[in-house]
Amino acid sequence: MSTQNIIIQQPQPFDLVGSNILIAGIAVAFEGTLTINVSEGHDEYASFTTVGSLALKQFQGHISIPETNSFQLSRLFVRLADDTGNEDGPAVTIPVLFGPKILPGYTGYRNYTVVSGDNLTKIAQSEYGNDDFQPILQANQDIISDPDLILVGQTLRIPRNDT
Repeated sequence: MSTQNIIIQQPQPFDLVGSNILIAGIAVAFEGTLTINVSEGHDEYASFTTVGSLALKQFQGHISIPETNSFQLSRLFVRLADDTGNEDGPAVTIPVLFGPKILPGYTGYRNYTVVSGDNLTKIAQSEYGNDDFQPILQANQDIISDPDLILVGQTLRIPRNDT
């Protein structure tokens, strides 16, 4: 995702993220500061990262979302804005999926490749020991529009809480 002055390499759209969101990319700035905002329309958290002087520079940053966050939705928006000398500078917004809102105690995910005979209930039973496939559906909302239709060979993210 990019604008003329900011290219975000991480996270990518609809990445499944945890409470500590790592952000990396390239920016054209002159000793600039990039503001990082994470919101879902009801609540917002902010941080910043700096970009070195002159020309094209790589940047890395992160924002930590408190465990006591009040997000209502699992889909968040990460916004990076180049505020250097201009409140209306270039900005990039990336939609991401917030694992802790999808599965309590979220610690990460593993990839699962759909095989013949699979359905979300069967995968949930195998992964979680119950029929609740909602965490799998929510973690893959960008690729599953109908929970009754998953495709052989499709790679799904299975949220984990390692309990």
